[in-house]
Amino acid sequence: MAASHPNGQFYAADFNPVHVAGASALAKQAQLTNLTLLENSFEELANGQAKAALPQFDFITLHGIYSWVTAANRRHIVNFINRYLKPGGVVYLSYNAMPGWAPALPLQRLLVEYADAFPSRSDLQIKGATEFVAQLEAVKAGYLTANPGLKVRLDSLNTASPHYLVHEYLHKHWQPLFHADMARDLAEAKMTFAGQADLAYAYPLVFLNEEQRQLIERLPHPEMRETLKDYLLNTSFRKDVFVRGAQRIGARRQSELLAQVGLALTVPRAAASAKMKLTLGEVNGREELYNVVFDTLAQRPHTLAELQQLPALAGQNLHALVQVAALLTASSQAAFYFPAAQGADHAAAARLNATLAAQTRYGDEHQALCAPLLSTGIAANFLQRLFLAAIQQQAGLTPQGLARVAWQIMAPSGRRLQRDGVTLQSEQDNQALLESHAREFLATGLPLWRTLQLL
Repeated sequence: MAASHPNGQFYAADFNPVHVAGASALAKQAQLTNLTLLENSFEELANGQAKAALPQFDFITLHGIYSWVTAANRRHIVNFINRYLKPGGVVYLSYNAMPGWAPALPLQRLLVEYADAFPSRSDLQIKGATEFVAQLEAVKAGYLTANPGLKVRLDSLNTASPHYLVHEYLHKHWQPLFHADMARDLAEAKMTFAGQADLAYAYPLVFLNEEQRQLIERLPHPEMRETLKDYLLNTSFRKDVFVRGAQRIGARRQSELLAQVGLALTVPRAAASAKMKLTLGEVNGREELYNVVFDTLAQRPHTLAELQQLPALAGQNLHALVQVAALLTASSQAAFYFPAAQGADHAAAARLNATLAAQTRYGDEHQALCAPLLSTGIAANFLQRLFLAAIQQQAGLTPQGLARVAWQIMAPSGRRLQRDGVTLQSEQDNQALLESHAREFLATGLPLWRTLQLL
């Protein structure tokens, strides 16, 4: 975010000095001067004891924090928001939610208890706990057989990253929350719920039938209505947005603002589909409408006003196109952007991307790059970042050139590619597979990156 917005000021806090030191090293290498990194507890931050003077903030974000910390720390977070957020400011909080997590509460407790019984490194604890759960499955433990819906979570114990599993499960104060409780917590900091960051939820016609919508409307309070949606959908994770001093705007002003928003594809045209996989499930859009949007965006990004003016979309009102854009964003096929002024400075983004690409020499930790058009980051896998590093070393834009330099970068670390689950050992086999991936990257990945202004 700091690299995407060189005119903004960003502050980030973490209690773990290792995380702060790592982020500081990246920021120094990328020469980011608008980022302040703090090693502070929530209590210190809330009490004004940060290791740097803090301003009043326009935005405060917490991802994967609120339902993993103690009740006391949740209180400190609310106090911090109350103290430092501007009137009109926005807060984003993601959290494990009820009732979707209800069947898995005993599973999480079992993993924590097993880990406590065998003190060790956290990655070894989760490995041992996972193996123990597998033994319970083998003997057909009643809790597991009576809850077939646990299968997805049980499978993830064997497939997800150990670091993720430790964060997700091995916290004694881990507590999924009801939206109503979250809304009441934030109300103490004068916050009003604005909506979910997952934009598909803005369109209840997509995921609720008429009877369900009528049932929701019978409830008198907004926090009750939003919580009932979670019962209807069995929600297990929420991404809530709150505003301090929310101001409603009229339909005309809303349309004026929405018309200025841009939309860009974040996948190659061949991969774009009107059959969308959302958090809520699969949704099938009207192909004749979505294909026009896909074909148009494949040429270049467009504002919603420009899309509305297309002859092929004559008769489509702006809000219908806003819904298309929201669902494409929710399905990770497109992203919104706000058109920048002429001569926008992308130097900081370029420096950060160079720094992140260079990290492929050592590992696969930082799996994103900065996309200046979108003013945010996008996911980038190891090979994509490896090819960027090769480009920066003047590899030449040919499959052979990219493969040759990519191999020179990755080989000293002992990293090898896999084909059909088999690790390739020889230089010849690795370079041949790298060349195949490079050919695909040059055909589809690189043009997309140019559109998003990564290069």
